[in-house]
Amino acid sequence: MLVYHDDEWGVPAHDDRHLFEMLTLEGAQAGLSWSTILRKREGYRRLFAGFDPAVVARFTPGDVERLLQDAAIVRNRLKVESTVVNAARVLEVQAELGSLDDYLWSFVDGRPIVGNWRSLFELRAETELSRALSKDLKKRGFRFVGPTVCYALMQAVGLVNDHTADCFRFKELAG
Repeated sequence: MLVYHDDEWGVPAHDDRHLFEMLTLEGAQAGLSWSTILRKREGYRRLFAGFDPAVVARFTPGDVERLLQDAAIVRNRLKVESTVVNAARVLEVQAELGSLDDYLWSFVDGRPIVGNWRSLFELRAETELSRALSKDLKKRGFRFVGPTVCYALMQAVGLVNDHTADCFRFKELAG
């Protein structure tokens, strides 16, 4: 968890595969601990073709059944199926807007929103912006993209900098 916080969480990300990965992992985390998902991250990468949306979008019902037998990921049918559906939606966003990156970053006008939190207790589970992103993703056919999942995604990929003001990463990322 510490390595994830220190090296990755909140760092602005612009690679579509990584953004798809984080969308998948944040959705998979719903109802579970983030440490559980981090322990299974390599399994997700292996089983979901390195999060190549063009490959994952072609997964068949048989592929889904195979995935549901593998303990390397969270074996929840709705979450696994949502990853396949979301891969196809990512391809649609890329065709329409150029990239998933352009789409997601458009919600913050291309610049991270910088919080000014003194403690972790001030952080919210969702915001007006995460509700707007969730609504638009759902309209586009994405699944497992509620406002809380969307806010966690926004935090993870740096759309918002929610490190507390006393955290060394806050200053590095706000600079």
